Amino acid sequence: MSIDYQAIEATRERIKTEHVREHRPQSSARGLHHFALISSDVEKTIAFYQDLLEFPLTEIIENRDYRGSNHFFFDIGNGNLIAFFDFPGLDLGPYKEVLGGLHHIAISVDPAAWERLRGKLEAAGVPHQVESGTSIYFTDPDGARLELLADPLGEMYGSRVL
Repeated sequence: MSIDYQAIEATRERIKTEHVREHRPQSSARGLHHFALISSDVEKTIAFYQDLLEFPLTEIIENRDYRGSNHFFFDIGNGNLIAFFDFPGLDLGPYKEVLGGLHHIAISVDPAAWERLRGKLEAAGVPHQVESGTSIYFTDPDGARLELLADPLGEMYGSRVL
């Protein structure tokens, strides 16, 4: 299969010209309330996100949609949360990355935290990949791919995206 990179780049530039506004209106959204993932083991998930990644657990309640299921939340800064559900009795199988599905969650951390967390991932034996000196990619205990990004919110590799 041959990929026409020039056509892709031309399309990208056309989309940027047509849709990225110099004087962009304010978004109707206030921010990300929470992003929800599946947990196969509540305590293992808490150990990973709270103890290893230093995202404080803020609440654990029963999932209103499935009796006996937990819905629990971690603070990922700036008033945003990452949440999890477990579904006791359901065999959901392992996480699968598929086209059209979740690719990864990128969470901004300051450079000092990035270095500290990289060391904690290494010490815990969590396989990871460092890209461009500011991104660390790894998976959580259930296989969801995460990125810790040392760039400030609204920037990507030195470019403003917000």
